[in-house]
Amino acid sequence: MASEKELTQKTRKQSFQTPRGMKDILAEDWLYYDFILQNAKKIFEFYGFKRIETPLLEEAELFTKGVGKKTEIVGKEMYLLKTKGEQGFLALRPEGTAPIVRAYIEKGMFNLPQPIKLYYFGSFFRHEKPQAGRYRQFYQFGAEIIGEDDIASEVKIIMLSKIFLESLGFAKKDIFLLLNSIGCSKCRAVYIRELKKYYRKNNKQICSDCRRRIQENPLRVLDCKNEKCYPVKEGAPFILDYLCTECNNHFKSLLEYLEYLNIPYILDKTLVRGLDYYTRTVFEFCLDDEKSKISLGGGGRYDKLAEIIGRVKKPGVGVAFGVERLMEEMIQRGKGFKSAKPEVFLVYIGEAAKKMSFKILEQFRKEKILIGENLEKNNLRAQLKNADRLGVKYVFMLGQQEVLDEMIILKDMNSGLQELIPLDKIIPEIKKRLNK
Repeated sequence: MASEKELTQKTRKQSFQTPRGMKDILAEDWLYYDFILQNAKKIFEFYGFKRIETPLLEEAELFTKGVGKKTEIVGKEMYLLKTKGEQGFLALRPEGTAPIVRAYIEKGMFNLPQPIKLYYFGSFFRHEKPQAGRYRQFYQFGAEIIGEDDIASEVKIIMLSKIFLESLGFAKKDIFLLLNSIGCSKCRAVYIRELKKYYRKNNKQICSDCRRRIQENPLRVLDCKNEKCYPVKEGAPFILDYLCTECNNHFKSLLEYLEYLNIPYILDKTLVRGLDYYTRTVFEFCLDDEKSKISLGGGGRYDKLAEIIGRVKKPGVGVAFGVERLMEEMIQRGKGFKSAKPEVFLVYIGEAAKKMSFKILEQFRKEKILIGENLEKNNLRAQLKNADRLGVKYVFMLGQQEVLDEMIILKDMNSGLQELIPLDKIIPEIKKRLNK
């Protein structure tokens, strides 16, 4: 016969665990998720944003066409599925903008008064190396303004993003905005020729990934995190020097608005973002850490995306924040939450009292008074033990006789005093005592 130790080891081997890069969201975690969502709702809905939710699965071509086949997200990180009866592949959504633009076109939102302002909060999937604050299944909060090319769209998205981060408890002095313009297709083509020429001269000083990127997706070399490439990146041409007149004026106008609104920024010539649909403005919000910058989220303008995926010429601008990364930094900075605890507890003895307890609990729910209970336990001592653990001020005790008399015992847990209260008076009586 197997020993207890052997059985335990066997059970451990057979037990299931979350897949790598995934996590369970426990009750204490949801306090952060809810806090982030509620702050986002409050701020963005004030400015007219409406919530949207797109499917977890989309046609894979939406991302290969819209985001870019050569991007890291599509080329290496996207989860593809082949299902029965489907033409082509489906993909677990790796990002939120392309699906929202697809919905904007499919549902005919371009026929409505423009712009359309939308926000989302949900799960996304990327097969990348898991690390602190980064998972293969992760939550994002994002916002999009589609349908107008006025500079106000960018200003609004950037301003609200900053307000949102401050609402989560991040200090103004710790938040900084990285900013760049990657121009339009015309001026970017000129810049890319110069960038390629520069990197060819420094071919031996860069990593193998950058040698590949400069051929396949040149702007991505500026996003390289390999320390070997840093000196070459620092000496690379600055795209702002190659902007056409229209793009240059657009970027200058944005900077004027940010200065007027006292939103500090840092021009970063290596900031290009990792998605092909961006045009002109790109930005990223970071935290100033002593060791390194910590990216919280970012976005930019995408004037051609709707045209690429749906032949509708409508510009857009958006932002997205990784919720787990926000949580990680909030926790690091001591931001904690406690679940609301009841100040009242209901205990019962006997079947008739148990049945009556359900009606009493509903009265408290309708009055929005939090009350503890443990109707699954028939033992009075066990119920009182739970009430004691919660540290409640008052306990209602209901037995068979109290049900017959339509009364209930109210016990003050501090003084130990008990008194009989009519069942129809319990709500006003407890309100009076809790207010005191």
